[in-house]
Amino acid sequence: MSAAEQLLAVFEGSQKGHGATNVGRIGRNGKADAKSFVIRETLTAEKLQGHIDGEQGIGSIPIRSGDVCKFGALDIDIYDLDHKTLNKKIQDLKLPLLHCRSKSGGAHLFLFLKHWEPAALVRELLSEMASAIGHSGCEVFPKQDTIIEDRGDLGNFINLPYYNAEETMRYCFNKKCEAMTLDQFLKAAEKSRVSMSELTEMEFGGERIHFSDGAYCLELISSLGKVTENRNIFMFAVGVYCRMKWSDDWKSHHEEYNRILCEPPLPASEVMQLQKSLERKEYFYQCDVCPLKDHCNKDICRTRKFGIGEDAPDSAKIDGLTIMQSEPRLYFMTVDGGRLVLSTDQLQHPTLFQRACMEQLDIMPPVPKPSLWQKTINGMMQTATKIPVSEELTYSGQFREHLRNFCTSRIRAMSPEEMELGKPWTEKGLTKFRIEALMEYLKNRSFTQYTRAQVQDQLKQMNHNEECHGTRNIKREDGKYTSIRVWWVPAFDDADIEIDVKEDKYEVPF
Repeated sequence: MSAAEQLLAVFEGSQKGHGATNVGRIGRNGKADAKSFVIRETLTAEKLQGHIDGEQGIGSIPIRSGDVCKFGALDIDIYDLDHKTLNKKIQDLKLPLLHCRSKSGGAHLFLFLKHWEPAALVRELLSEMASAIGHSGCEVFPKQDTIIEDRGDLGNFINLPYYNAEETMRYCFNKKCEAMTLDQFLKAAEKSRVSMSELTEMEFGGERIHFSDGAYCLELISSLGKVTENRNIFMFAVGVYCRMKWSDDWKSHHEEYNRILCEPPLPASEVMQLQKSLERKEYFYQCDVCPLKDHCNKDICRTRKFGIGEDAPDSAKIDGLTIMQSEPRLYFMTVDGGRLVLSTDQLQHPTLFQRACMEQLDIMPPVPKPSLWQKTINGMMQTATKIPVSEELTYSGQFREHLRNFCTSRIRAMSPEEMELGKPWTEKGLTKFRIEALMEYLKNRSFTQYTRAQVQDQLKQMNHNEECHGTRNIKREDGKYTSIRVWWVPAFDDADIEIDVKEDKYEVPF
């Protein structure tokens, strides 16, 4: 097998489409200016050969029909990422992840599976791995548990490594944090494949001894060894846990945790100050503060007796925005793993977004402030994946189909005089008609998306942007001539008929 064929087997995903990315300049912040779009064609070895040769960057969509996947990934979008530290964490935790450098200097951590597995379960396990390495909240691929195939949804793609392989910056690291060649990566990917049974038996972290009924971040942090950094923040959260579990004797437990979990333990004066703070006010876990934030897993934490609880305030996690470039537009968005289809109005207004979540996903996320929602959506649209559509799904395509039917249907004129009655007339490769008749035809078929000016602009485009209107002299029953204003377009194939009529010398371009 060629390298391209092997790469195709490693990143086997959607049968109906794949991604492509055109990279522009690199910004001062290190982020690459990139435009991403979906191509509704099966990914092939030929296309991947172009990726390897540096002709076109390619991405694979992990999820496929049946909502299953055979690979997944964590996308850590940090441009000054310490790869050596990250690589060591992966090795220390014995995670079955291959660590690749992304195009902007972040990391793509790939998980390769032996069999097709439910995307929802793979996402759940990858989220636990993200928490274990201290990157909770990073992007997880597949980005959704399900896809809405009957509405044209394909899911989101992740860019593949080894673009322009001979000079690539998107390489995989080995255990020594050295760059692998493409051949080395392909062998490592096949060797790293794991089964779901193997994954579910893994403990993503060290031995879990403490806080199994408390905040998940505390259990995970304490399993990774002695706490040496951010001890004050860690022990404050431990104090919250102790107050919840041992209301009458929480201070002694708090002091014991400080002794056995921190290296070195906090001085007694600092522990006493923390305890005074906890006594003065009903403090809760500081979920948005590092290192708790880095090791968070709210889905697990909510289920625990002394975790954040089901009533903890939270906002829905939204990502994976995909724009279908139909008219009107459709938007696909991932909300807490579920896939949502939205109109422009629903995406624009947070209350309509909430209603769509209730109707499609059976959840009711809190409504964010309009200013925050606008900022969030603006950011998502800058990096959204575009799905091009066929012409008939655009207003332009719909108009031209209506125009074809108007010009070729049974209402066609049998003589130029019938144009005055609103019928189209074809001669010398052109179909001519009164604009009023076309507008009435469109109205009767409920096509009201174009104004008269927009219709005229479309007609001009069909004539290579040349003028396409003028006057046509026709002979009335009394033998006198009159002028009518007409527009024309090149005759459609099935309208190209010849009727023997005498050339009219009075036709004058307008």
